[in-house]
Amino acid sequence: MTTEIPPFGKTGHTSGSEVQFAMTFTSTPRGARLARRLASHRLDAWGFPYDSEVNETLTLVVAELAANAVTHGRVPGRDFRLSLTLTATRDRVRVEVTDTRDDRLPPARPCAPGNPEAEAGRGLWLVTCLASRLSVEPRKGGGPGKTVRAEVDLRGDVHGTEGAPGDRISPPGEAPRTGPPRGQ
Repeated sequence: MTTEIPPFGKTGHTSGSEVQFAMTFTSTPRGARLARRLASHRLDAWGFPYDSEVNETLTLVVAELAANAVTHGRVPGRDFRLSLTLTATRDRVRVEVTDTRDDRLPPARPCAPGNPEAEAGRGLWLVTCLASRLSVEPRKGGGPGKTVRAEVDLRGDVHGTEGAPGDRISPPGEAPRTGPPRGQ
């Protein structure tokens, strides 16, 4: 069953009982902010509370990809699309952001910024640190544009409750984190 949220969004179950949320947003800073807030809200509705590490990490991934879509993938008058998919086993969330500009691809290997005070260049690097997989592919449907896809593996038994083992997200190659997020 798919429930339509007028005028552009939808949420529902896809094949294999995956749960998906998708919505189109204006290619403006306000649209990117709304995408971030609605992603956090959807994750909370899926059982990952606002203050959980899962919600905070995925909201950061959405924020960075949406900001890139409106900054680097913007075509005046055209929107970008956000899609979140939670696997049936609740062990992975796929974030897809589709814009309508195909001539500005993200770098194949984002680098750690040399200047920690720099205001640009850190977003995609952060996403690569948090995501298990990151890819870029042409926009489906034949139109111009691209889809940036980040998959975040949720380690352990995911219940979405604070402090539960599934509330920890580990970067690839590391054991699950048990303390507060780095930098706090």
